[in-house]
Amino acid sequence: MAPSHNGADPPLDDSLEHLAAEVHACRRCPRLVEWREASAAAPPRRFQGEDYWARPVSGFGDPEAQLAIVGLAPAAHGANRTGRMFTGDRSGDWLYAALHRAGYASRPDSRGSDDGLRLHGAYVTAVVRCAPPANRPTPAERDECLPYLERELALLRRCRTIVALGAFGWDGALRALRGLGTPAPRPRPKFGHGAEVEIEAWTLLGCYHPSQQNTFTGRLTKPMLDRIFARARALG
Repeated sequence: MAPSHNGADPPLDDSLEHLAAEVHACRRCPRLVEWREASAAAPPRRFQGEDYWARPVSGFGDPEAQLAIVGLAPAAHGANRTGRMFTGDRSGDWLYAALHRAGYASRPDSRGSDDGLRLHGAYVTAVVRCAPPANRPTPAERDECLPYLERELALLRRCRTIVALGAFGWDGALRALRGLGTPAPRPRPKFGHGAEVEIEAWTLLGCYHPSQQNTFTGRLTKPMLDRIFARARALG
């Protein structure tokens, strides 16, 4: 059963394709526009000569998904380069490999938007759509982007489970659900790896972000990541 959006459904003429086109054209945050374009203009040596996307990045995946994965923002030389969320960087290597092991992804890696990867039952997105300096969007930038996440969740009509990657993803997911008329219980649920909270028809799961800071130090391991997606699969 799909969750009720409590009167916050998107307009009848809205669609994920229409929303993606809006996201790609967005220039609301001057600092982020400057940073994403500057990153594309001065890439590291390993990416020199590549044609960067250098625009906001829309979500990616199955329109009939029951699971949404919410990250922080595109990486400057990852999704800002490839145009697909969590593609072309080490975090994406971990995420898509785990999704493949869990049966959500058709292949264990994601190198570019034309690599043939397909997601089955899952949709990958983020709170902020442009690469931010130092991976730190401001609260104002987060709030400018939140309506995009709200609309995505509303359009994913079969989605019942959200995996939030990191505390920023957790906070953004709670804010987006509140925007859809589903406020979090009080006291406000705290983020943690494996944290789980039911918010009306939704279930929110916390997962450490698969950043190198977490994977290189062993704070997040493959078995830990696999258990999160096994739990998401069990929730249906």
